[in-house]
Amino acid sequence: MKTQILRILRNSPDYVSGQELCEELGVSRTAVWKSMNKLKEEGYEIEAVQNRGYHLISCPDVVTGSEVGSRLSTSWAGRKILHYKETDSTNNQAKREAEAAEHGTLIIADIQSAGKGRRGRSWSSPAGTGIFMSLILKPVLRPAYASMLTLVAALSTARAIEETAGLEAKIKWPNDLVVNKKKVTGILTELSAEMEQIHYIVIGIGINVNTENMPDDIASTATSLRIESGRQLSRAALIACFLNYFEKDYESFLSSCDLSSLMEEYNKRLINRGSMVRVLDPEEEYEGKALGINEKGGLMVQRGDQLEIITSGEVSVRGVYGYV
Repeated sequence: MKTQILRILRNSPDYVSGQELCEELGVSRTAVWKSMNKLKEEGYEIEAVQNRGYHLISCPDVVTGSEVGSRLSTSWAGRKILHYKETDSTNNQAKREAEAAEHGTLIIADIQSAGKGRRGRSWSSPAGTGIFMSLILKPVLRPAYASMLTLVAALSTARAIEETAGLEAKIKWPNDLVVNKKKVTGILTELSAEMEQIHYIVIGIGINVNTENMPDDIASTATSLRIESGRQLSRAALIACFLNYFEKDYESFLSSCDLSSLMEEYNKRLINRGSMVRVLDPEEEYEGKALGINEKGGLMVQRGDQLEIITSGEVSVRGVYGYV
């Protein structure tokens, strides 16, 4: 009920009477009053005026299911949200929940004690400043296509950052987002599958949102949206915006099982496009010019007279002169 009340209050420019809430939600005035008190205890400033009703004054920067859910306009993405004060990693938690979870379930944590990045790297997860979330998907899709969903998620996240933070978000293929040439987002996609059938896919996303100072060991390559924008952002608004974009981008991807409909928007944000990159292949390192992605999500690199198609996995791509 808290989600519904927040949605109604947030979308109303004026006071909403208790009677209106009762009729719309099909509950008693006592139930409404109890929910209002719970919201106030959670940090919401709600003004109650006799004969006028309730008015939402301000919201805390929380990432609860009620706060995120009240901002959604999706059909399925994030319609079920599991919020944890702390977990080892949201990807691990999502995998524990995945078998019983419905498609589109979102796992959110305030703190990760063992946040994961690609190739076993850790992800800094300070409390109250970042977004740590994992989306559970159950598509009817061949496992070979699953890696393209990392690129879909990267595009959706970039769109959400642009809309909510007003910053130009660039994509470092295949799974990082950068602002002003520093990393703000990492994406880790994992799946459970048989040869021809996916059981579930988990897309984990970590975003540095309101961190004021980055740790010394990563300050040269990482930043936060707050540092770059100069203002504090609503993490819940960013999550909801991502989900709204992802649902559309995901369905666009499923319509063709490739990235043909999303390539143009992705390539516009690809930070290495047109630049020299170093391909860190375990078998051979080489340099070439990044041309953009193809419809299968492979990075096209011009290596002399030869066009190489780089697929994600063990291959890493870096800028010749640094991280990007």
